[in-house]
Amino acid sequence: MARYFDVHPVNPQARAVGQVTAMLREGALVAYPTDSGYALGCRMDYHDGTDRIRQVRRLDARHHFTLVCADFAQLGPLVRLDTAAFRAIKAATPGPYTFVLPATEEVPRRLAHPKKKTVGVRITDNAVAQAVLRELGEPLLSSTLLLPGQEEPLADGWRIKEELDHVLDAVVDAGEVLAAPTTVVDWSEGYPEVVRVGAGDPSRFA
Repeated sequence: MARYFDVHPVNPQARAVGQVTAMLREGALVAYPTDSGYALGCRMDYHDGTDRIRQVRRLDARHHFTLVCADFAQLGPLVRLDTAAFRAIKAATPGPYTFVLPATEEVPRRLAHPKKKTVGVRITDNAVAQAVLRELGEPLLSSTLLLPGQEEPLADGWRIKEELDHVLDAVVDAGEVLAAPTTVVDWSEGYPEVVRVGAGDPSRFA
């Protein structure tokens, strides 16, 4: 049974944030809110986490995970950025964008694209996720909580608790959030290419 944390969406309680991060450090798989629906998250070095996420979402081995960061201090060591990419991404974040960039050695090989050696990163503009990420002090390996057969990510914490109680370790409920995927920008070739239009305005990368 998943532990249930009912947190304030703007000013999350420090005690709850501390309990969630303690569980993550011990190898928990957590559902948490972002600015584009809820996501599944665990620490990057939790090897079983990727398999558990794939089982929940029924994903194959080709699925690419995203590393969700609190800020550029967490994002910077994970990817290679030229000046143009740095300026454009910094101006657009935090926000509902995922950026595909060349991965550095800080990213475990199993999390990078096997051929392109790229990884997806994002800086979410959600107060609860930000609080957890800052308390944890590192990015979260994440995947949008989009269940098989559904077209939109789950957007309500209590519904997640009801549907996935037996497969998650914790649900962080901050109320209903926007259920829209991020806009995905591939910058791995040195220029921006919008590969999915979502909640973020794609025109700034056109």
